[in-house]
Amino acid sequence: MHKNFKNIDKIVYGKGAFNQIDDILAPKRDENDKFMVFIVDKYFEGKKLADRIPAHDGDMVFFEDIDQYEPTTDQVDRLRDQILAEKGLPSGIIGIGGGSIMDIAKALSLMVTNEGSSQLYQGLNLVKKAGIYHMGVPTVAGTGAECSMTAVLTGPVKKLGLKCDWTVFNQAVLDPELLATVDTNQWFYTGMDCYIHCIEAESGLYFNAYSKAYGDQALALCREVYLGDNAGQNLENDEKLMIASLFGGLSLTYSEVGACHAISYGLSKILGTRHGFANCLAFYHLEEFYGDAVGEFKEMIKKHNVDLPQGLSKEWSEETIDAMVEVSYNLPHMWNHAIGLDWEEKWTREDIKKIFKRL
Repeated sequence: MHKNFKNIDKIVYGKGAFNQIDDILAPKRDENDKFMVFIVDKYFEGKKLADRIPAHDGDMVFFEDIDQYEPTTDQVDRLRDQILAEKGLPSGIIGIGGGSIMDIAKALSLMVTNEGSSQLYQGLNLVKKAGIYHMGVPTVAGTGAECSMTAVLTGPVKKLGLKCDWTVFNQAVLDPELLATVDTNQWFYTGMDCYIHCIEAESGLYFNAYSKAYGDQALALCREVYLGDNAGQNLENDEKLMIASLFGGLSLTYSEVGACHAISYGLSKILGTRHGFANCLAFYHLEEFYGDAVGEFKEMIKKHNVDLPQGLSKEWSEETIDAMVEVSYNLPHMWNHAIGLDWEEKWTREDIKKIFKRL
């Protein structure tokens, strides 16, 4: 059966689009218990952007620290319990930050209407009730979280997304001026998440014309940003990268990620490695899956003087590597795409372990 996926209801794009948030939220403020919740990357606390957040009296603003780890089920559960206990059911959830903040906002919009821990809903179409209105305002570009139907969370057992039609944002606000504060390493690693999404989408079982149309354009924009005559961090490239992120996410929606993300999830779950960085660590060593794209990726690393560490596995115990292998192996949808529906006959835990030992 073909996918019948839900896209973002509304998108506003352009320099200064952030200033429209208050007007966009106004018609929603009378819903539920008549207050908004802003989930904001802690990086912006005390900075100029924090002063621009259009919070009204009675709204709740949380500056969430995601610098050292991926968003967790415990984090979402804590926020949900505090909001419901103190104020009731919000009119809406607004996420302002990178992919992790986007995922927290998406998950939180579902969990305020669903009982129990968010651990119960890690998987496809496990959410029982529709969530509430939610808006995504990305301040980095590359993850595609602004348009995906997945809110990726790390739980005690697994790293996996809450994935259903209700996860998708009702509104995305894409303002390329917000990317100006991104440091060089984050700009590279997050942008590479988009590049890798597109390469993975086209390198497996589920690739199709719909995915190709968005993916080709996203890859062209990534190549301009990272390898073009005007390569580097500037407003023109920020505009391109923001659209590349959106298109890369849409390409992925109708295809799938593969071996790189499976390895990346093992790194993130066991070591707490940030997602974009983990993807880069893995992709560097996956020529058997991605061919010439790995060479192009290495060219981008060299051009932007990115110091991607090597030899990390020398410091890992066998127990640590085995734990990462187990996380990666138990992502069959990714291996289906990368290797085929008979992947378990062709691919073993030992094969995955060999990849980790290259890192």
